[in-house]
Amino acid sequence: RMRAIDSVSIAKMLEKEALGDAIKAALELAGFDVVLSGSYDGWAPNMQSPILKAMLASYEALYGKSPAVMAIHAGLECGIIGGKYPNLDMISFGPTICYPHSPDEKVEIASVAKFYDFLLHTLNNAPKK
Repeated sequence: RMRAIDSVSIAKMLEKEALGDAIKAALELAGFDVVLSGSYDGWAPNMQSPILKAMLASYEALYGKSPAVMAIHAGLECGIIGGKYPNLDMISFGPTICYPHSPDEKVEIASVAKFYDFLLHTLNNAPKK
């Protein structure tokens, strides 16, 4: 199955591939055997997303203020899922995590209950499609 890819996405894919090739070449010069694998698509959040708007409304209803909305270097699952379902409206959010995907990964326990309440409120008020 093919999907439309814009020029920015193509440039990022080529940049990622070039970086992988450069790292591989450096390691091979040092005598290592290198196999590149496990690539996945990046993910560009949709700031006009219907689910984002619903989540903003849920957060404001629960906590009486607007949340900080930002794009960060994360969303691995969104990149993988979005690569298979490019028209899926999705968002990445969760409790506060420090040092993700490392042996030192930690979750701020106090943020889990807030995340859970926010998720439930959003699901109960999500836009119907």
